[in-house]
Amino acid sequence: MKYRKLNDSSLELSAITFGAWAAGGWMWGGTERSKAISAIRESFDAGVTSIDTAPIYGQGLSEEIVGEAIKDLQRDKVQILTKFGMRWDLAKGNLAMHSKDNHGNSIDIYKYAGKESIVKECEDSLRRLGTDYIDLYQIHWPDTTTPIQDSMEAVSRLIEQGKVRYAGVCNYNVAQLEEASAYIDLVSNQVPYSMVRRDIEKEVIPYCLQNGKSILAYSPLERGLLTGKMKPGHAFEVDDHRADIYFFKDVNLRKVNEFLQKIFPIAEDKNVSISQLVLKWTIERPGITIALAGARNAQQALSNAAAADIRLNQEEIDMITGHLNELALSK
Repeated sequence: MKYRKLNDSSLELSAITFGAWAAGGWMWGGTERSKAISAIRESFDAGVTSIDTAPIYGQGLSEEIVGEAIKDLQRDKVQILTKFGMRWDLAKGNLAMHSKDNHGNSIDIYKYAGKESIVKECEDSLRRLGTDYIDLYQIHWPDTTTPIQDSMEAVSRLIEQGKVRYAGVCNYNVAQLEEASAYIDLVSNQVPYSMVRRDIEKEVIPYCLQNGKSILAYSPLERGLLTGKMKPGHAFEVDDHRADIYFFKDVNLRKVNEFLQKIFPIAEDKNVSISQLVLKWTIERPGITIALAGARNAQQALSNAAAADIRLNQEEIDMITGHLNELALSK
């Protein structure tokens, strides 16, 4: 495993970080708690010391699972990344979506990052995680109803109190990054980035490179699309959010699989899977510090972890990117 520091902080994360969204079950068709815990523990044994979660993932369930998985580990050997600003238990801020919890109950989810809400969320997360501090605390989505200054001042107070080590953001554009940085020392921006979603290369990556902000890439396998395992006609579970996303239309599944076949010889030559090759390409991209990879079981987690140790030379990276530049998906 490779380890990379965020910005100029002392916080060092594993290049492949465990993404615990699916562990919470919400929007993924449910979860098997024991398998999720096993995935996190075996992933840690393989060198994945960093875990990214959020309260909204299963409405607290993902954080509880993470807490159970790490309870016997030496706390300073694991890095916990979690978030705030998505409330399902308070109708305040911007309505983000109508959804259902893991029991099928309807819930409304709001983007809200008011000061008092952040304090409450932090205390709730610490309790669920079974720890007294969070290594990286990130606003989950921008909240246009609360001044960025107010949100960042609340996180600053939590850092002063020792409950949070470092501040990060998620899904921020350049203007939002600039404003937030005026009130707090931001070390990172967590944003979606994959072979088929590279829009941050235009503005966000250049800004972060110039201003010393680390980028945590989430959904690098585009929620399973880039594994090569999904074929046209794939049947999703009734509560699987991917069913309505254009990436997973049959026409795009065909196009993506044709692209993956073009780079398969590289994976075959190195005796690795397509998923592992995709993850390795991602963490070798300019400006990308680490990649978050989710796993529903230990086998997937170990496969993700091994991706960091693949050796790719520049010619191979350029070959992959060249084929990728020819890929045009239909919206």
